[in-house]
Amino acid sequence: MGLIRRLRVTQRAMGRAMLGVTLRDRIRNVEIRRRTGVTDIAQQVAKLKWQWAGHIVRRKDGRWGPKVLEWQP
Repeated sequence: MGLIRRLRVTQRAMGRAMLGVTLRDRIRNVEIRRRTGVTDIAQQVAKLKWQWAGHIVRRKDGRWGPKVLEWQP
């Protein structure tokens, strides 16, 4: 969670810089994301993790990824 928090802070800082807005303006993060058209970094990371997991499961080249998921002890 520490990494996600740092990514969110950085994303908000970049969004404020793109809009020329300071913290003193007290504009909500949702409004900044709406104006810039950028999705939340945590949602993007979660989406990419699921895409990667799907990619690993669909491989048919005999690697250990799908074997571990289908393993019956």
